[in-house]
Amino acid sequence: MTPARFVSADIYREPIAVPPHPLATLRAPLAEDLARAMGWLGDGQFVAAPLADRRALERFHAPDYIDALMRAEAEQGLPDDLRTRFRIGADANPIHPAVYRRPATSAGGAMLAAALTADGGVVQVPGAGNHHAWPARASGFCYINDAVLGILAWLDQGLRRVVYLDLDAHHGDGVEAAFAEDTRVLTISVHEAGRWPRTGIATDTARGVINFPVPEGFNDAELGWVMARAIVPMIERFRPEAIMLLPGADALADDAMSRLALSNHGLWAAVAAVRPLAPRLMVLGGGGYNPYALARAWAGIWAVLNDVPIPATLPPAALDVLAGIRYFRGAARPRPAHWLTALADPPQDLAVRPAVRALAA
Repeated sequence: MTPARFVSADIYREPIAVPPHPLATLRAPLAEDLARAMGWLGDGQFVAAPLADRRALERFHAPDYIDALMRAEAEQGLPDDLRTRFRIGADANPIHPAVYRRPATSAGGAMLAAALTADGGVVQVPGAGNHHAWPARASGFCYINDAVLGILAWLDQGLRRVVYLDLDAHHGDGVEAAFAEDTRVLTISVHEAGRWPRTGIATDTARGVINFPVPEGFNDAELGWVMARAIVPMIERFRPEAIMLLPGADALADDAMSRLALSNHGLWAAVAAVRPLAPRLMVLGGGGYNPYALARAWAGIWAVLNDVPIPATLPPAALDVLAGIRYFRGAARPRPAHWLTALADPPQDLAVRPAVRALAA
């Protein structure tokens, strides 16, 4: 079996916002650094994400939108009319020194992952997962929809059944809209009910759309219930040739950007549940704004994809990675011990509430 691949790039180490913006911290590189410190990135497993070709981006995005994104990077600003039209530099979508190259690299990584799995395999692309971007509009910190472009790359290979599973706290509206009427793609989203972008209600009825808007406090037992009772059977019935999983990290209890309450055990169990359901699996990143929670969750996902047990204690190199994390939004909070000394969160012992049982009935 081909070893799992880890696709990322150094461009993610460049700052793109200043505090208190949620993106004013490293994200994907922390997962990479932690996986390396654990000794989990073997020879040949890391692959550099390329900058996507503009023509490839225009498979989904409008040419004038790409023009505006490139201009915003070159000039570090946009005229008011373009800012208003494309929402680049508006609505918490900052213009930064790599505002075109960074998302174009994420798109390149997702499309490369599709190529790497042409004959089967597993790839993690933690820098991708910009599921809110629209063809001609930035949205929710997302500028180029790498998830859509990765799925299109699979479809271009001739695949006829692709599942997109989104566990981010925020509904994956851009991806859902792109494939809502495409019978080749089944989109499934588990997200906090009523949270921005306030879409993804359970009664949405497009042919390839399934939504699970979950209540505040959604926990590991409840995610396990929804996975076992609803999502895994749905995926099995669809018989996918490929699965794209966007786990996010903002549904974790330690993330302030939602009111969900998962631990990383819950995310890891979900990854393990879907892994055997298709010969191709691409795991993206997505949201997640507590760098301690994100780094540990996504490094643990890499362990799950490689069948590596997650140890109770960490080597000094991994402890150094955690000790070096800067968390601007939580600067005044004391760090719980497990943020600094362990990958796994404390285990939960919580029940499945009736509201969640009803979703998966």
